[in-house]
Amino acid sequence: MATRRTSGHSSPVTLQLVGPTSWTEVPAQLLYDVADPFAVRIAFGDSADGDADPDGAITWLLSRELLQAGLERPAGDGDVRLWPAKAAADVLYLHLRAPSGEALFEVSRASVAAFIRQTEALVACGEESEQLGLDDELTALLSGGADPAGH
Repeated sequence: MATRRTSGHSSPVTLQLVGPTSWTEVPAQLLYDVADPFAVRIAFGDSADGDADPDGAITWLLSRELLQAGLERPAGDGDVRLWPAKAAADVLYLHLRAPSGEALFEVSRASVAAFIRQTEALVACGEESEQLGLDDELTALLSGGADPAGH
């Protein structure tokens, strides 16, 4: 079964899992798909190496706006929180919480900023709704499902 790929951007990153006595490198992939323009996925695990299909990886979904805000100031509530390090210019902290536990990661702030710039080249911030065609969908819904363009 073939899967349909839409345009987007992916970028490999290495996160540092912050432990009580040491750090562990965790390979991951930042993923952006214009079909879901508000979201960014972080895929962890063996299939997050950039060459494999990330569908088998452990994936966290977060908003692109949240990721962008976290570059400059503490952002997020609950399961996903981000904030820039005060002492190191190129460190962004990423805190993930799930029912099974929580993890604190360090990631290159410059790498995340470069990824965000690439996503903005695909869909500018503030234009996500236009990418989704929400106005056309709403018109079709309100017209009882008829195609407003007559197709």
